[in-house]
Amino acid sequence: MKVAVIGATGFVGKNLVNELANRGHEVLAIARNADKVAEQSQVNAVSVDVNDQEALAKVLAGTDVVVSAFNPGWTNPNIYADFIKGAEAIQAGVKAAGVPRLIVIGGAGSLYMEGSQLVDGPGFPAEIKPGATAARDYLNTLKEEEELNWTFFSPAIEMHPGITIGRTGKYRLGLENPVFDENGKCVLSVEDLAIVIADEVESNKHPRQRFTAAY
Repeated sequence: MKVAVIGATGFVGKNLVNELANRGHEVLAIARNADKVAEQSQVNAVSVDVNDQEALAKVLAGTDVVVSAFNPGWTNPNIYADFIKGAEAIQAGVKAAGVPRLIVIGGAGSLYMEGSQLVDGPGFPAEIKPGATAARDYLNTLKEEEELNWTFFSPAIEMHPGITIGRTGKYRLGLENPVFDENGKCVLSVEDLAIVIADEVESNKHPRQRFTAAY
C-alpha cells in the first residue's frame, strides 16, 4: 500500500514511518521540514504546510490511506486553535486529493470513564488540557464526516517518551473506554502504538469509529 504519514518527524510519526516501511509499504513522509526524515528505502519525504490544502491535496493524490500524527506542539500557547485548524485542513486536503481513508491519531482525553471524558476530570493535567480538548472537539467534528472512511485512535493514558518498554507486538484493543492491565495501568509504548496503527492500516478494522489500545 501507499501510505502517507503527516507529522512524520514527531514522536509518534517517526516510529510509524519506520514500522510501515519495515512492513514493505510505500511511505510518503510529510513534515514541515522533510530534511529531518531519516533516509530509508520505501520512504519518500516531502515538506508541506498542512494548512495549505491545495498543496497538501496535490502531494496526497494517489495514496491509499493517510495517517495524521499532526500536532502543533504541546508547548504551543495557541495549541487549541492551531490543532483544530490543522486537523480540519488535513481532512479537507485528503478529500480534495480523492484519498478514501483517513486515520487520525488524537489523544486519550476523549476516552470515557464513569460516564465522563477524561479531559473533563478534575485531575486532568492542566499543561496538556488545551491540546487534549482540541483533539476531543475535533473527534466530534470528524464524527460528522460523511465522505471519508475515517478512523480516530486514542492512545493509552500513559504513552509518552518516558515509556521504555519498546516494541513487544502485544496490545489489547478498546473503543470508548481506556484499556487497563492487571495492575490498573493504561500503558503503551510508542513502538507498539506504531504496530497498532500499521495493523489498522492493513485491516481497516475500525471504519468510522474511534478506538484505543494498551497492554
